[in-house]
Amino acid sequence: MSLERVHSYVVTKAAKDCLTERGVKISDIAEIVMQMQGPYNSKLTIEECEDSVEKVLLKREIQHALLVGVELDKLAEQKKLSEPLQSIVEADEGLFGVDETIALGASLGYGSIAVTTFGHLDKNKIGIIAKLDTKVTGGVHTFLDDMIASIAANASSRLAHRLRDLEENLSPEVRRVIEDE
Repeated sequence: MSLERVHSYVVTKAAKDCLTERGVKISDIAEIVMQMQGPYNSKLTIEECEDSVEKVLLKREIQHALLVGVELDKLAEQKKLSEPLQSIVEADEGLFGVDETIALGASLGYGSIAVTTFGHLDKNKIGIIAKLDTKVTGGVHTFLDDMIASIAANASSRLAHRLRDLEENLSPEVRRVIEDE
């Protein structure tokens, strides 16, 4: 018996849909990106931040991590996890760490800027990340808040590298090759 592969478009749509279902907009994440990168780029626009978030959401590893995390949050809300995992995820226990591990892993493909930005966002919880904090708003967002931090960190790193490429006057063709790597 062979299973059919799930088409990339289906996975992309599912990842974006799960953000919407959980009350997160691209603009919410873009606002965090603007806060992270604005001090380094006075010409940065919110539209560029939104575009960077959209580009990050096209990466399969990000999509998969987001889908797994949100599914675990939903299962915890429905009390469908086994104990003691149910209580740990539902309470977003500080020493759990699996949520951060998944989100940090999703940041590794975007380099050290993404990793350090993720750490900053995980610690300081700004914007929508603070609103999703399970201990504050109710509901279970143990994995989602960290995944939003990862997506924002990745989009920030992407913009930081893009700025450098623009400063060096790299041609659009060369920039496309670099972005595709």
